[in-house]
Amino acid sequence: MSTFTLPDLGEGLQEAEILEWHVKPGDHVLVDQPMVSVETAKAVVEVPVPFTATVTLLHAGVGDIVATGAPLVDFDSGTVVGAMPAPGEEEFIEAAALEGRPRGGDERRIRAVPLARALAARLGVDLGAVAAGRPNGIIGLSEVLAAAGLAAAGPAAARTANGLEAPAGSAVEPLRGARRAMAQSMSASRDQVSGSTVCDDADLHGWTRRGDYMLRLIRALIAACGAEPALNAWYDAAENRRILHRHIDLAVAVDTPDGLRVPVLRDIGRRPPADLRAAIGAHKDAAHRRAAAPEDLRGFTLMLSNFGTLAGRYGIPLVVPPAVAILGAGRVREDAVVVDGAVAAHRRMPLSLTFDHRCITGGEACRFLAAVIADLELTD
Repeated sequence: MSTFTLPDLGEGLQEAEILEWHVKPGDHVLVDQPMVSVETAKAVVEVPVPFTATVTLLHAGVGDIVATGAPLVDFDSGTVVGAMPAPGEEEFIEAAALEGRPRGGDERRIRAVPLARALAARLGVDLGAVAAGRPNGIIGLSEVLAAAGLAAAGPAAARTANGLEAPAGSAVEPLRGARRAMAQSMSASRDQVSGSTVCDDADLHGWTRRGDYMLRLIRALIAACGAEPALNAWYDAAENRRILHRHIDLAVAVDTPDGLRVPVLRDIGRRPPADLRAAIGAHKDAAHRRAAAPEDLRGFTLMLSNFGTLAGRYGIPLVVPPAVAILGAGRVREDAVVVDGAVAAHRRMPLSLTFDHRCITGGEACRFLAAVIADLELTD
């Protein structure tokens, strides 16, 4: 018996959510065939079968969150580099032991996924009294929560783990996938970044062509990085140093029904407009289909949020470390401005630049924003 554990799927991610199993207990599987689809904080990843064998046990069900290194699948033969040994008797709670009877080989073992076992211990839930909610007889998180009175079916009130009570008729919806990733990124921003924001407007009245705001914003960011390179950087808090980049890998926020996804446009300073336009379209399509590759969602050096396509004038966009700056673009509209002593209507784009004040000075941020505005205000 061999146990395959959830591998590190990149960048030290601590957990993944099970989206879909492609195998089941009893299946004879071949090495490298699809085994399970999981979603990390970065992307949807397909984990292949590690070796030819027969599946005997799935340690988690669809919707469960599994920690990196936790048991994922049991096989009846073969070896896996880095595999954990099969659970011994100490890993299971036996009904006989719970009832005060001596252990015996015929007694039923009660199985639970590792996170459910840990939660049961914390909440004081007797796993021997919990009914398994899956066909393979494994107790999951939802069963433990129900036994603890923290999850209710139907219209009854539901109480979350921190004590908040949802009124009857309300829906309790755990954050998953992109929304879970967003919560983690924003928590990291809150805890690690000393953010400050400066705002101003770019006057687009002189444009000869309208539209294509995204490409003009990208061009303006390239110009700004040339004028003030300090904002195209990472901050290494552990070593109290900054890493200045010569290339620009731009993270572009994409709003999807499943939550915010942030694909990365690589080396934008060296790519022609037509190539960038095609890449933007491809990344948006992949984000909506949840098909973005993990490498397309990481390693950005600068960030852009064009939230004005939806609504909003100014904002305070949040920097995700180790990056140090994010530009937010609000909704373009006509404003009354004074030109040569007379009031005129000009189209203007509101801009909000948030920067990590631990390593970026206010002067650097203002020079960067000024360079963005200067490029946007060019007639073509």
